[in-house]
Amino acid sequence: MTISTSTVIDKIEVLADGQLQVRQAEIILKDNEELTRTFSRWVCVPGQDVSTQDPKVQSIATALWTSEVVSAYQAEQANKRQFGQ
Repeated sequence: MTISTSTVIDKIEVLADGQLQVRQAEIILKDNEELTRTFSRWVCVPGQDVSTQDPKVQSIATALWTSEVVSAYQAEQANKRQFGQ
């Protein structure tokens, strides 16, 4: 009987404002058969330092987060703060 675990980024969603929703799965296997799969999620926002993220997240952020996208996201957030949203 062999028990092993693996952790994979199994979903990355791009929102309209450029945010990245990342889902990570932790998979526990017994003799190469999946016993459990649990998820954790987080969000990366345009302009955020993603140097410690999975390479797939880094690649998407690099391609997506142009200076225009980052500026638009920051302006949207400033506007929301101004009006208490």
